[in-house]
Amino acid sequence: MLISGCVNESGDIAKLNQQIQEQAQLIDQLKQQNKELAKKAAEWQTVNEKKVLSAALAIVEALKAKDMDRLAMYVHPDKGVRFSPYGHVDIANDVVFAKDELPSLMKSNRIYRFGTFDGSGEPIMMTFSDYFQKFVYDVDFANPHMIGNNIVIGKGNTLENIHEVYPDGVFVEFHFTGFDEQYDGMDWKSLRLVFEQDGGSWRLVGIVHDQWTT
Repeated sequence: MLISGCVNESGDIAKLNQQIQEQAQLIDQLKQQNKELAKKAAEWQTVNEKKVLSAALAIVEALKAKDMDRLAMYVHPDKGVRFSPYGHVDIANDVVFAKDELPSLMKSNRIYRFGTFDGSGEPIMMTFSDYFQKFVYDVDFANPHMIGNNIVIGKGNTLENIHEVYPDGVFVEFHFTGFDEQYDGMDWKSLRLVFEQDGGSWRLVGIVHDQWTT
């Protein structure tokens, strides 16, 4: 009986050691897989950041040239592009244009309601061309003081909600820290270009203008 007991005990210990070794090997395999996944994720992020930035730079040049045909090439085919006059994106009132509407907007005399003016609360009733001059490319955003990659740089009293409205999106911000020293930076301006994925491409879904608001 004693001999049998010792044999069984030795066998149990051997099995236990084998299980421990197998678990250790499995843990090592999982660690290696996690490293590979982390590496691929980092590579994916780097590649996509470059794609988004490249698209944003091309778009801001198109805006500078008022080239709506070129702009339309980057717009999401299903969602279109939303124009927001201030940092708080108002999905109920901001105007959304389909990509095939963009080429004719500059020459259109149609009056749209682009939300409301900060402070007065009066409706922003403008043609697209007038809105563009005041709430899209009102300063030379193609040559900004700073460029932010998915980071809000310009902040004022307006409740900024870009991450909430575009949870699956990323954005590039073209920012001017200010223009006149007497205002101590309170005359800053930003333009945020928001992208979402469509298949394997990043498409423009939002153009958010922002500035200091009272």
